[in-house]
Amino acid sequence: MKRKAESHASGKKAGSKKAKTSISPEDAKKRFRNGLFDDSVLKSYTTEYAESSPYKHAVIHKLVDDKLLRSVRDEVRENVQFTPKETDIYKIHQSGDLANLDGLDDESLAKLPSLLSLRDAIYSETFRNYVSSITNCGPLSGKKTDMAINIYTPGCYLLCHDDVIGSRRVSYILYLTDPDIPWKPEWGGALRLFPIQEIKNKDGDVAKTPLPDVVKVIPPAWNQLSFFAVQPGESFHDVEEVYHAETKKQLEKEGGRVRMAISGWFHIPQVGEEGYIEGEEERNAKNSGLMQLQGNPAQYDAPQANPVAIKNPESSEAEFEEADLEFLLQYIAPTYLTPDTLEQVSEHFEENSSITLADVLSKKFSKRVQDYIQAQEKASLPEDSAAIEKSSAWKVSKPPHKHRYLYQQPSTKSSKSSDESPITELLDKLFPSDQFRRWLQVATGCTIENHDVLARRFRRGMDYTLATGHEGKARLELNLGLTPTTGWGDVADEEEEEEEEVEAKPNGKNKKKNKGKGKGKAKAVEKEPEEAAEVGGHEVYMAGDDDNNEDAAVYKSSGDDDNILFFQAAAWNKMTLVLRDSGALKFVKYVSKKANGDRWDISGTFDVEEPDEDEEGDEDEEDGDEEEDEDDEAAGSGEDEFEGFSD
Repeated sequence: MKRKAESHASGKKAGSKKAKTSISPEDAKKRFRNGLFDDSVLKSYTTEYAESSPYKHAVIHKLVDDKLLRSVRDEVRENVQFTPKETDIYKIHQSGDLANLDGLDDESLAKLPSLLSLRDAIYSETFRNYVSSITNCGPLSGKKTDMAINIYTPGCYLLCHDDVIGSRRVSYILYLTDPDIPWKPEWGGALRLFPIQEIKNKDGDVAKTPLPDVVKVIPPAWNQLSFFAVQPGESFHDVEEVYHAETKKQLEKEGGRVRMAISGWFHIPQVGEEGYIEGEEERNAKNSGLMQLQGNPAQYDAPQANPVAIKNPESSEAEFEEADLEFLLQYIAPTYLTPDTLEQVSEHFEENSSITLADVLSKKFSKRVQDYIQAQEKASLPEDSAAIEKSSAWKVSKPPHKHRYLYQQPSTKSSKSSDESPITELLDKLFPSDQFRRWLQVATGCTIENHDVLARRFRRGMDYTLATGHEGKARLELNLGLTPTTGWGDVADEEEEEEEEVEAKPNGKNKKKNKGKGKGKAKAVEKEPEEAAEVGGHEVYMAGDDDNNEDAAVYKSSGDDDNILFFQAAAWNKMTLVLRDSGALKFVKYVSKKANGDRWDISGTFDVEEPDEDEEGDEDEEDGDEEEDEDDEAAGSGEDEFEGFSD
């Protein structure tokens, strides 16, 4: 999977403004450990690389002269600035561009002599040839350097990706962890490699897709280099979360668990370099794209969309009869079944295209759900995907470069769930019912064409979804939060915060009503509790970004969160309804191992009829003056237009 995020994940740009200093083979070798370039050592690493799995990689311990690397670490700690940054795929602290150290002014450069010396050694012809020989990948560029320093502190991570961008040929990581406090594997922070599943379709094409369970774990270590050739559709890897210590005292004793590393890439030869082939980068990009599409690997993604068409659309206008209300009362709180409440919900949704409803399940049924989920969390669950699917009703979503979580879909006549539970009751009875569809249509004013729902469980320390959009017309999306634990950043008893949640508009069609108390998107983001950012699990809607130089999924960088359209922390018994257009991205943030439990929800999508443009235009014209008057009145009184449903 190609991502713009990786091209500048360390706040850097590949390439250099002027030529790097060329050093002799003798000078280069002095900057590495003694004996590294001996023929027998080179041969051993070459053999290790050739025999490695799940794809070819190698690890070199004690790569650099120890005195030099200690000096590099000291310079970095004293003189290099780092910026905390988050996207859907990573949470890290990033340095600026180290490839262009030569472009610094003399005063700044004088503070980083050891770092400059190391940079020149890594990209020297001597070491490039060494790496090329081990990997058998062909010549590597000395002109196009691409490196930065990333720091992972507790709670930081990088999710699954394959590094395939542009002219990259070899990825590497050189660790600068504390040399006097050896890193322990249980602290996390490991480079982890994913296996590939190859599936041949009926046309003979082979589709490659990564599997959800890592099979190779390489913990960090001082002065250790890990590297591998970038291979489209194969070189999938992640960086395990750096786990929190149990106490502040323990963390201090362990040096803060700071995973510092120089990360970078070797590129194919550039114009004027030996080995340069005109058009190679363009051909590589084209072939990489074709390889990643070959055999249509998306057909093996799980879960697959499974929309169920409405059987009786003519019943949408029917009044609720007593039997319908009795059915809904089994599941939905009585408050949300009264005409006055539904009218207020509908008006709010029509105005904002989103709404958050708290305590939406009835007390009796919500107690059943809560008891069931709490019992499930107490029971042990295998980490291995095959074992999970064999021993439970849960399946594991894949591929991991798109998402990973446990899920259940509604039962079918040919495949009944063996796990009868309140979760399956929601999937099989409430959400597919005509009664719920009609309730949803009244609540949102949308005419529903089909429904597709699934239950999800995001395991702490493992699961997430990455940012995706959708094609076509706007659709209605539902999320019913069923997370029984606390500490996710959703404070139900803070009325003002809850009211501000309701005001975010994920389809970008905001109307001018954020007067009065200053509610709205920016305010909601400002009030987000720190706990939410620490443990993740929140669902985020974001505006898509057409700028090719920026990653659309960057949502936290130096306090700039302006592109967030809707934010909902994991919560208990809280339903969000969102009318989402194709320009909005959505993801569920990785759930930290620090969370008090797993994130549970029911997620549903509903295709809806598009409104008649002529009618919509007439209504807007007629209501324009009234709407402005209402806004002025609300601003003057300081009263909210919608209250009581997210308390």
